Amino acid sequence: MTTWTNDELDRIEHADELEMAPLRSDGTPRKPVPIWVVRYGDDLYVRSYRGSAGSWYRAARASRAGHIRSGGVDRDVSFVEVTDADVNDRIDAAYRTKYSRYGAGYVNPMVASRDTTLKLVPRG
Repeated sequence: MTTWTNDELDRIEHADELEMAPLRSDGTPRKPVPIWVVRYGDDLYVRSYRGSAGSWYRAARASRAGHIRSGGVDRDVSFVEVTDADVNDRIDAAYRTKYSRYGAGYVNPMVASRDTTLKLVPRG
């Protein structure tokens, strides 16, 4: 399994958004969509603002793979569902900290969407 480099983690952590392109069933990437990304430790996480109804989220759950671009980093990734309550608590805090300047109207839906938390794991 491949891991993130410190440089990649730092660059993505400090970028405002991440371009997410889950793979279709035929293995081709969907059109990238901008989403928020947070870091906790040596891992990166995303959530669906629209909850489980988000189209990119449904595609990511179905394919379990995709491509991301953020902060000059361009990587193929796997998507791993996160159900650990303690990890989700820390991700909630990371969203509140990183994106607080956008206000509760945007941050609260991200915190409420914790059941859509996906960890981004770099692939080869």
